Amino acid sequence: MTVARRLALGLAALPLLLLAACTSDDQGGNTDPAQVDAMDAPELGACRLLTPDDVAMASNATRTVDCTEKHTAETFAVGDLPTSFDDADVDDKELGAWAYRTCSEKFQRFLGADESLVMRTVVSWAWFRPSEKAWSAGARWYRCDAVGGGEQSTSYVALPQTAKGLLLGVPDDKWMVCASGPTVSGSVKIPCSHHHDWRAVTTIKLGESGDDYPGDRLVEVKTRDYCSGSVAAWLSYPVDYDFGYTYFHEAEWSAGNRRSVCWAKTNA
Repeated sequence: MTVARRLALGLAALPLLLLAACTSDDQGGNTDPAQVDAMDAPELGACRLLTPDDVAMASNATRTVDCTEKHTAETFAVGDLPTSFDDADVDDKELGAWAYRTCSEKFQRFLGADESLVMRTVVSWAWFRPSEKAWSAGARWYRCDAVGGGEQSTSYVALPQTAKGLLLGVPDDKWMVCASGPTVSGSVKIPCSHHHDWRAVTTIKLGESGDDYPGDRLVEVKTRDYCSGSVAAWLSYPVDYDFGYTYFHEAEWSAGNRRSVCWAKTNA
């Protein structure tokens, strides 16, 4: 008889760093005056040395660096916002939802991964919009950056010269997410190339884009039940094993997230 010990659960935020950031005149550190309050869309493929504090801002004007130099962010998508936002406020909640859908899809193609794999990598993405001043003057562009870290990161790892195709084939463990601690919830998320206790191994999709939120309890129960069997299969059905899971709430569902993550206890 297989015995599973469910020792960890947590609330997973969206697999991105900025969904609907606060509006602010602050546009990050080491700013380039030419980018501050820019009316035109930023440069596609540009690299920057961003920090979590930079990513916490709604707008960013951090200087670009040559992509052969050390950098923690790469712009993988830019463009004009739909005309439906012409008369919107800069902090319109629909703007965040649109950015989630748009950047998520482009991020998957950029890394060469499906949705499940993208949710299990240490690399994430952030999006930026025009500053309040530029927005008021009519600027309507967006920028999506791949960044070397996630929501809980206190610092970012350096990216390769380009992150395009980073997850094609069998990804290197340094780009996959693991956790160190007695439980998944509240533990430090680290690359799987480091010593770790937990590895994110599978995900479960809990609905389609147009579905209503099923409620906290149903999301947790369906996640728990699926992860119990999925982790057992990933571990080749051992007699005794531990598993964890991270799931979301209605706010993340409204923004577009439909997946929970299953974690296996590995002590690797």
